[in-house]
Amino acid sequence: MLQIVLIRPGCTDYDLQGRIQGNLDVPLNEQGKSHVLRIAEEIRGLRIEAVYCACGEPVTQAATILAEILGIKLRKMDRMQNLNHGLWQGMLIEDVRVKQPKVYRQWQEHPENVCPPEGEMLADAIQRVEAAMAKLLKRHKEGVVAVVASEPLATLIRRYVTHEEIGDLWKALERHSCWQVLTVDPALVHAD
Repeated sequence: MLQIVLIRPGCTDYDLQGRIQGNLDVPLNEQGKSHVLRIAEEIRGLRIEAVYCACGEPVTQAATILAEILGIKLRKMDRMQNLNHGLWQGMLIEDVRVKQPKVYRQWQEHPENVCPPEGEMLADAIQRVEAAMAKLLKRHKEGVVAVVASEPLATLIRRYVTHEEIGDLWKALERHSCWQVLTVDPALVHAD
């Protein structure tokens, strides 16, 4: 059996401000770096064999710190950039709620049907996740690996492994500096 330690990196200034980050390269702030150090201590005993990271500055920063502290190899996942939120990137989530209430509500209830202005559909990010995770699962059939990804990409990875509902992606954007262990039988995971 394979265990995937899914890690959301520490926070950025955008996270603290309630802004939509998407695939913008916003670095971890000092609080975010402390969060990563705390996570490293919490997962130290899990016998992680490799740390994989999606694309983006906060994710790469967090994964690099974790790999160095844990003394394990860092591997970057090809084509695993976060969802492009288009013109929403940099906006306050609250501003989207107030200025575009119908689209905001649709994103809460059925994000797969919403394309942010000049952004991309969730299906595009799901395809990237499925391809990258399939490659990871071919390489690792058992053991423990860590995957570092920002939201909403982390939610899509969790969904790929567990087949749970996506849920409210606006709430997912509020999750950072946390981790969870997903136990997976690679033979049972497949694209929907």
